[in-house]
Amino acid sequence: MRVVQLLPELNEGGVERGVVELNRELVKCGVESIVISGGGKQAVQIDVDGGRHICYDLASKNLLSAPLRVQRLRRLLQELRPDILHARSRVPAWLAFLANRPLKIPFVTTVHGFNSVNFYSRVMTFGDRVICVSQAIKEHVQQHYRVPEEKIAVIPRGVDLELFDPEKLDPRIIAEFREQYRLAGRFVVTAVGRITQLKDYETFIRGIVAAKENIPNICGLIVGGVRQDKQGYFHSLKNLVKELDGEDLIRFAGSQTRMAEIYSLSDVVVSSSKKPESFGRTAAEALAMNVPVIATGHGGVVDIVEDGVNGHLIELENVSALAAAIGSPLVAGSFRPGIIEKFSLAAMLHATLEIYQRLG
Repeated sequence: MRVVQLLPELNEGGVERGVVELNRELVKCGVESIVISGGGKQAVQIDVDGGRHICYDLASKNLLSAPLRVQRLRRLLQELRPDILHARSRVPAWLAFLANRPLKIPFVTTVHGFNSVNFYSRVMTFGDRVICVSQAIKEHVQQHYRVPEEKIAVIPRGVDLELFDPEKLDPRIIAEFREQYRLAGRFVVTAVGRITQLKDYETFIRGIVAAKENIPNICGLIVGGVRQDKQGYFHSLKNLVKELDGEDLIRFAGSQTRMAEIYSLSDVVVSSSKKPESFGRTAAEALAMNVPVIATGHGGVVDIVEDGVNGHLIELENVSALAAAIGSPLVAGSFRPGIIEKFSLAAMLHATLEIYQRLG
């Protein structure tokens, strides 16, 4: 079987990471895996893992260049002769859909987020099968586009349990990170994600400051990179920390690669996003490391976090609720089995392959 995945680029992000992981696992299963994207820092990993990356502009929204790009993509697909086309985003989906009209290659789309409801987004429902990464995404798609039940499959993003394994940590990295960010003896509350307004780091920062009354040794750790266009927002967060006299309470760690070790030194992980998460990858990864999670109770994360069982669900932008939840954390325990059962990379691979095989 030959599978082609299409996405705009291969830089940071959950979609990109999912494509890289699926490419690797498909190759292990003997599937010929090809990824077409505009490139990026993770593109080389596709080839390293045994797949093939083809650089092609699937990101530009320029309508004037679209006809030519469709024509060229059609010729490329004729050369590749894939058994499955799998589009991961709207521009690639439109280009692939139009290029594929005379070719009639089985077409799969994955809806990764709560896209705006319009004709442009509707293309994500044009697949012969439409994969949704959570029950919340499925409900969103069905509510706005009336996609038949039999056409939709819910396949959550898979957690790489080899990578996020409490038994495979590097103590040296943990010790160095703890020393670098002055976390020794602190109750560490971690938030993970790029620095954007949607992550609502203001509520996180205020919640940490409010929780200090009951947890004097608390420390809030923010792990996420800052794009150039978000530098102003990043500075506003640092100013907020100063205004609240929280310089000793908040640490900005930037983008990190060894997330398993960072989860492991955390006492609790928080996801306080304003916008509903399509899935809730950080919550699933933290629970795979047996770390409880506090999350705003909307979006895909409600499939993962069970209130009072493996974490707490709180109201949106509710500082006092966040502080109270931090003050009554669950004891870290055996949260991992639930992730193994429902949200493993192996489960995602099996379900995706089943769709490919039925269509191919």
